[in-house]
Amino acid sequence: MKFIVSSSALLKQLSSINGVVTTNPVVPILENFLFEIKDSELTITASDLQTSMMTQLHVEAKEDGNIAVPARILIETLKNLPEQPVTFSIDHDTYAVEISSDNGRYRLAGENATDFPKIPTVNNATTVDMSTEVLSSAISNTIFATSSDELRPAMTGVYINLSDTNTTFVATDGHRLIRYRRVDIASPNSASLIIPRKALNLLKSTLPGENVPVTVEFNQSNAYFKFNNIKMICRLIDERYPDYENVIPVDNPNRMNIDRLELLGSLRRIAIYANKTTHQVRLKLTGSELMISAEDLDFSNEANERLSCDHEGEDIEIGFNAKFLVEMLSNLSCKEVSLRFSAPNRAGLILPAEQDANEDILMLVMPVMLNNYV
Repeated sequence: MKFIVSSSALLKQLSSINGVVTTNPVVPILENFLFEIKDSELTITASDLQTSMMTQLHVEAKEDGNIAVPARILIETLKNLPEQPVTFSIDHDTYAVEISSDNGRYRLAGENATDFPKIPTVNNATTVDMSTEVLSSAISNTIFATSSDELRPAMTGVYINLSDTNTTFVATDGHRLIRYRRVDIASPNSASLIIPRKALNLLKSTLPGENVPVTVEFNQSNAYFKFNNIKMICRLIDERYPDYENVIPVDNPNRMNIDRLELLGSLRRIAIYANKTTHQVRLKLTGSELMISAEDLDFSNEANERLSCDHEGEDIEIGFNAKFLVEMLSNLSCKEVSLRFSAPNRAGLILPAEQDANEDILMLVMPVMLNNYV
């Protein structure tokens, strides 16, 4: 089997799916890309058994065939080649792959394509369409709050709930919770799924800069994403997601509106002086003034700042993990945020002061007890 392809075009397609390939896979052949040629169309597949990505490009080929090609050495070779046509010659008896370019020849050991795991298909699927802009926003606003605790697998992914009026994306690690809702995505059939964090990270890094349609299909075990010439199939997390609505406090009489960047900058500075174990900062609301402070008794470090804000309700003092607040505020893009509290020992809410017409963002963060210094 022989085919000719542009080195830069091939490198671009390989780079878009290379994130799936792991260095120590369960099955050694997964260190390879699967190349399949049919009617001069080259389909390239990468997989780690949980997630598979495929891409296609046109090549010059007179015959069909397939081969598994080592991913790392192929990517490194193409990265160091200038743009030019390269010829791949495959010996199906020895699985040897020879790459010929203007600069020289490179020979590497391929493997039998039939040993590559079969990619699952999504049958009896529910389908929903959205744009790359919406999908990217949903991933960015939730994925940072997923848990890394493998003992609670449901929380290591993002929960998606589709209804006939909206779609809700939820992530939590037990200390904070993000609920991101879109009213411009809906499905006549109510359904829910949990997508693993790794698959969403791969998806986010692969989504194109331009706004293009994305087709999402899923059943009880797998989800399938398709945009441009990229396809991704991932295995879903088969667990029950926590009842997140019950932890969101409904009655929050203390409300504060404040400039997001001012608050974010202050928290970043004050966090430097916080205890390195608890990362605790104190927020003290008195009238239209917010006092932010932190101290580390072990090293006699302390800092405080005052900010102006719009406040309704009683005076309140509450402690939070500064790292969580900084990360949540960094992922918002609004000018002003609204912070809502009910009591010093209850969760606080962070919302954009003005919500977009198509999206509704709610961020919940659990308090740190004010006397909890380590």
